[in-house]
Amino acid sequence: MKFTAKQISEILNGEVYGNPNEEVSKLSKIEEGEKGSLTFLSNPKYNSWLYTTDASVVIIDQKFQPEKEVSSTMIRVEDPYMAFTKLLEFYNNIQLHKSGVEEPSFIHSSATCGEEIYLGAFSYISENAKIGNHVKIYPNVFIGDNVVIGDHTTIFAGAKIYSETEIGNNCTIHSGCIIGSDGFGFAPDKNGGYNKIPQIGNVIIEDFVDIGSGTTIDRATLGSTIIRFGVKLDNQIHVAHNVEIGAHTVIAAQTGIAGSTKIGSECKIGGQVGIVGHITIGNKVRIQAQSGIGKSIPDGEIVQGSPAMPYNDFNKSYVHFRNLPKLCSRLDDLEKKIGDNQNKK
Repeated sequence: MKFTAKQISEILNGEVYGNPNEEVSKLSKIEEGEKGSLTFLSNPKYNSWLYTTDASVVIIDQKFQPEKEVSSTMIRVEDPYMAFTKLLEFYNNIQLHKSGVEEPSFIHSSATCGEEIYLGAFSYISENAKIGNHVKIYPNVFIGDNVVIGDHTTIFAGAKIYSETEIGNNCTIHSGCIIGSDGFGFAPDKNGGYNKIPQIGNVIIEDFVDIGSGTTIDRATLGSTIIRFGVKLDNQIHVAHNVEIGAHTVIAAQTGIAGSTKIGSECKIGGQVGIVGHITIGNKVRIQAQSGIGKSIPDGEIVQGSPAMPYNDFNKSYVHFRNLPKLCSRLDDLEKKIGDNQNKK
């Protein structure tokens, strides 16, 4: 799909300098610009590329004054970075705009679907499922019995949504996600084996939640595993049964959260963090990558390490740790001197 510089300027409320009919059909970095591409300049470090780029159209700051002749058509805007972000969103919406029901796919007769949905080939919608308006379900997605999905939610190819799961409005669930699988519940028997404990709860995902590829969220044993409003989960995260994650918390890849732990709102959790079960993490807590969390954390704490400790304490301890070889050498020298002195006596 092609757009002219004039059409783009109207979307961005900008002003064209150059050929208003210059056409673009793709986006690019300014240093990788080529004929037919659109790019932007906001960082002064890249100013020199404005004079050499082959991009057809460049978005620039309305206050920027070129020092040389610019061959590209320019669009002046108040904030080039935000303007380009807006175009990325616009472009993404066009790329992902799909509608209709592809064949073969299956919708149970008791299921209900809203207006203008997209259902990709080989997808399966089970008994009594309720699908909202403008929902996009990509190929090879499984939707279990009694699942509820709100309006404007997108579920990408290969995701599996188990029975009783509730997903809100404007959510994005990426490929390979498993939502509502059984929690890790087993009781030991007298013979050294394990008996499975039925997991009869569900998963509730509130509005504006994003879940990355390959992430697994287990259903509750009883009650619900809950992902609150605006939570952002990276790829390959495991959320165990009966966990609750507070609103606007963000969690990076490969983090594991054990059962029944409660995480507050607006927390930031780095990658490869391990969190034990049955603890509470307060609001606005920051956990550095690869930390091991073995106890509850109050509001506003910043922790690091395994086991985790306050961030400043970790940094002080790490300085001593790095100096251990020198300290050991000094201790050896001191012991040798003491030994020599004792021998002389």
